[in-house]
Amino acid sequence: MKVGIIGAGQIGGTLTRRLTDLGHEVLVANSRGPDTLSHLAAKTGATAVSAPEAVHGVDLVIVTIPEKNIPNLPARLFADTPDQVVVVDTGNYYPRQRDGRIEAIEAGMPESTWVAQQLGRPVIKAFNNIYASRLLESGRPKGAAGRIALPVSGDDQAAKAIVLKLVDELGFDGVDAGKLDESWRQQPGTPVYTKDFDADGVRRALSEATRERTPEWRATAKSPGSFNAPV
Repeated sequence: MKVGIIGAGQIGGTLTRRLTDLGHEVLVANSRGPDTLSHLAAKTGATAVSAPEAVHGVDLVIVTIPEKNIPNLPARLFADTPDQVVVVDTGNYYPRQRDGRIEAIEAGMPESTWVAQQLGRPVIKAFNNIYASRLLESGRPKGAAGRIALPVSGDDQAAKAIVLKLVDELGFDGVDAGKLDESWRQQPGTPVYTKDFDADGVRRALSEATRERTPEWRATAKSPGSFNAPV
């Protein structure tokens, strides 16, 4: 499969490494330009490109950038990308640490629903609840004891099936977590977030999630601060 990745941070860089190792062709982009990705490209065999190039001629696109930067992507980025190309959102809203206040999310809109609106494109939410180090190192063969499971949310069942298959290839059990409007169940602060549950544990955690954000996951008048000193 040919995969475009927009964002080369912890999750984006990890997925670039893992997917090229699995034999997928990867185009990787960031906000600073292809020249800044030469080391990652040389190390993995991925091709460093611009964001518009990352969404053309591919089978799947992974958007893995800070929530606050979503509106800064090129206008009409996906205008010429065929409808069958799956778009995955791995993002999380960190108002106190990084993103500041996003009013629609503060008012209760699921994070990936907001992302889909900004992109003008349906998305599948995945890879947002696992640490990059675990994504890099903890994949196991199908059926192995202790295999970590990851929730996958979205409205298009065919697109979701493609992402669930990719999760399996990466060494994790994919759990269908429902529609995109239910993706709040896997947001930061919920029982499944950053937990290495098996499939049954993920399903249980999703069922136990509550929609209301606790104060530590809401913006304040001083937001944002930093991950070391959130405000």
